[in-house]
Amino acid sequence: MSPLNPLNDPSVVYLRAVLGARLARLRAREERGRGASAIEWAIITAILALIAITIGAVIQKKITEKADSIKTG
Repeated sequence: MSPLNPLNDPSVVYLRAVLGARLARLRAREERGRGASAIEWAIITAILALIAITIGAVIQKKITEKADSIKTG
């Protein structure tokens, strides 16, 4: 053990290595969570876009049917 630098003590070096490994695992898990979240957002966005397109098509069909039923002299 070096009296000048207590960070070189073997127990401190071991503790830093263990904490570093745990932090690396937590960061890796966090990144996987972000990826899943991005995929979920993409799916939600696609579903909402599909709903909006369907509603737009129904509205357009109703307007076209109504316009075709108007008699013009």
